[in-house]
Amino acid sequence: MRANKARDTGPERRVRSLLHKMGLRYRINARPLAGLRRTADVVFPAARVAVFIDGCYWHGCPEHYRPARANDRFWSDKIAGNRARDAETNGLLTEAGWTVIRIWEHESPTEAADRVATAVREAASNRRARPERSSLSS
Repeated sequence: MRANKARDTGPERRVRSLLHKMGLRYRINARPLAGLRRTADVVFPAARVAVFIDGCYWHGCPEHYRPARANDRFWSDKIAGNRARDAETNGLLTEAGWTVIRIWEHESPTEAADRVATAVREAASNRRARPERSSLSS
């Protein structure tokens, strides 16, 4: 289990590299919300976009997850707990006005980076399009 990295995994590094080449700047392994003890793999604070790059086994990918053969009860509970925490995190961040993007480790890094870049640019343009509140009262 020590060999399983919590951060800077291959899929994370590939997606981050592509995002950086696109000219996007971000924070890595940061908490999107200060009071929430959850970290996203890539965070765009100004655009309010949080990106999670999930491992197929640890997060129960519907396409690639295979149940453990040894100690199966423990591992099925562990994966179910991870899925529940992911869903809760998505809900909390969405309620707080964040866009949450979940990427599976098996996804194409190029397609994933394009999806993230689109979300970040849309969020940035939406923020610019909103009319500023006037500080003058009438």
